[in-house]
Amino acid sequence: QVQLVESGGGLVQPGGSLRLSCKGSGIIFGIYTMTWYRQAPGKQREWVAALTSAGSTNYADSVKGRFTISRDNPRNTVYLEMNSLRPEDTAVYFCNAARSQRDYWGQGTQVTVSS
Repeated sequence: QVQLVESGGGLVQPGGSLRLSCKGSGIIFGIYTMTWYRQAPGKQREWVAALTSAGSTNYADSVKGRFTISRDNPRNTVYLEMNSLRPEDTAVYFCNAARSQRDYWGQGTQVTVSS
């Protein structure tokens, strides 16, 4: 059974930092494209950052230069380092593993940026 479990969310002040983790089990982690999404209250889920199995990264314009996605394949974990956080970054953050016809999601972790 495939599981993705996110952690690391919480309450942080504007300008602060958080590191989210997504640990996978039941899949060969390294062959999947790993993506972070987020969903703010009342809004649609949006793509944040992606990391392919080959190591290519891509970021939404809204987070470029502030967020960094990385992976540790032996630990089956993908990270999202978030710096210079803004109130508009407040959302539930989800990780996704995708390859061919396979698509898996975690349950999400809440990030709240507020003073």
